[in-house]
Amino acid sequence: APSAAPYQPTSGQPGHAPAGGHPYPAGGPGHGHPGAGGYPGGPWYSGQHSGWAGGGQPGAPGPVFPQQHPGQPTPPWAPAHPAPRPGRIAKFAGAGVAVLALMLGSGVAGGALALAVDGDSGGITRTYSAAPVINGADLPRIAASVQDSVVSITTDSGEGSGVILTDDGYVLTNNHVVAAAGGNSVRVVFADGKSAQARIVGTDPKTDLAVVKASGVSGLQPATFGDSDAMQVGDQVLALGSPLGLQGSVTAGILSARDRTIQAGSGEQRQNPSQGASSISGLLQTDAPINPGNSGGALVNTRGEVIGINTAIATAGQGSGNIGVGFAIPSNKAKDVAGKLQRGEKVSHPSLGVSVNAAPDGGALVAAVTPGSAAEKAGLRQGDVITRFGDKVINDSNDLVGAVQAGKVGDRVEVTYQRNGSESTATVTLAEAS
Repeated sequence: APSAAPYQPTSGQPGHAPAGGHPYPAGGPGHGHPGAGGYPGGPWYSGQHSGWAGGGQPGAPGPVFPQQHPGQPTPPWAPAHPAPRPGRIAKFAGAGVAVLALMLGSGVAGGALALAVDGDSGGITRTYSAAPVINGADLPRIAASVQDSVVSITTDSGEGSGVILTDDGYVLTNNHVVAAAGGNSVRVVFADGKSAQARIVGTDPKTDLAVVKASGVSGLQPATFGDSDAMQVGDQVLALGSPLGLQGSVTAGILSARDRTIQAGSGEQRQNPSQGASSISGLLQTDAPINPGNSGGALVNTRGEVIGINTAIATAGQGSGNIGVGFAIPSNKAKDVAGKLQRGEKVSHPSLGVSVNAAPDGGALVAAVTPGSAAEKAGLRQGDVITRFGDKVINDSNDLVGAVQAGKVGDRVEVTYQRNGSESTATVTLAEAS
């Protein structure tokens, strides 16, 4: 969450902005992370598909992570820009190919996967019950039940938000909030205004998640996590965090869509754009306003249960503010990754090993096959058009990204593809992404 300092537009292209905590390189489509406190945002998601499995359509908006930077004036209003054309907001690929290094893995599935943490859950409280429909009078009660579990996170490069996992100071946030932080530059600010130094426990750039540990604290109020798979389009939600450095802010909306795929770059990739862009799939979409500084904060249902971690927003033109299209990492995915990071375990991610574009007549067109990859071993070639991955129909490259990311390392999957006008099948064994 950005500090009180105003933020600037993230890039001159439509996209999404990170909600994290530092500046990001420009040049990608407009998805980003609502970002760091007091710092101008740059596109967290680049529209280029180098090295990743993102897939999308040329010219489509990309994700941005809005953030703020100290000392920069805040524009009094955002310029009006035409809205992105319907149906394109989820296709955040740029003109480049999407590389299916597809690294979201073992237990980190897109969309519908809801793996419980084995054994010790790392203090994460989980509930699985349908959320009721509420009226406006209930919103203050719901917000009050969650606010003590949402924090601000400041670093030497910006500010974001976080969600308390345990009463002794473990906090979940976005990787892009803390990626550029130095050894002692992370600080957690609690709802009562008190703060504590924090260390980074673990990060997973490929899911844009991180866990930090605040020092010398006890008696905190951990968030209760709900079942993101139980959420339906149209369900009411609240977003909590520190947009523009305004701690304790609450906005309301609905769940607009599920299972979105966007192009994103990890914190390291944002600092070093040559490392390419990544794709994150299975995201929840909401119209609850998310702005710079909201990254890492909570998206909650009407029971006050966290069902998502706010991570990115779509922007139009050169603006970096909210236009009603925000994205959150589903709680089921976030819980699984957070538990592994707390326990010091590796978070593995499956890889197919192809670069893809959207095929003109539908499907994912293989632009390149990585030597030694799962795809090469299964006999896939450049020019093949993948139309089905397991039981999922592949309409474009984003579909393939999501399908691979929803799998696990070692999964055997039947792939249907077109080659020279003939349909064939091959069985691939998903490898672990390097």
